[in-house]
Amino acid sequence: MSHESDMEACTQAGAICDEHKRFEPFVGTFKAQAKIWMGPGEPNVSTGTMTNTLDLGGRFIAQTYKGDDTDGPFPNFEGRGFFGYNTITRQFEGIWIDNCSTTFETEIGAVDASGRVWTMIGQVPNPQTGQQMTKRSVIRVQDNDHHSKEMFFQGPDGSEFKAMEIQYTRA
Repeated sequence: MSHESDMEACTQAGAICDEHKRFEPFVGTFKAQAKIWMGPGEPNVSTGTMTNTLDLGGRFIAQTYKGDDTDGPFPNFEGRGFFGYNTITRQFEGIWIDNCSTTFETEIGAVDASGRVWTMIGQVPNPQTGQQMTKRSVIRVQDNDHHSKEMFFQGPDGSEFKAMEIQYTRA
């Protein structure tokens, strides 16, 4: 390959495309209500604020989450994430870190034909065993002011269980 074709390929790989416009409903500040199931029974409920901004020329969404003061299982919760569209693999990708873990959670997935439902799949270590388990996230845009995220994990028996649900409402 020539230097010119290498440069052209890099330029195309970094270009903004229509998929990046799908980030628009997420941009802004949102009040969040999170339900976390730590086992059978009723979930723990907490609230917080998610602020999403376009970053690096609109190629990514930068996410900053700050939990409200709580006595729940994760007091003073904070998290950071990035979400983007990879023009080379033609997939959406996300990464998340927070102060309840030392794990970089990564996900890869796609949006459905409606452009409103993302299904993202990743692998995370089980905190009890250290073994990798599958994580599936489903992100749904209801309208410009509301979206949600559900997270499902694979249990030791291979069955999937719902571990978290977050409802976001524009502040």
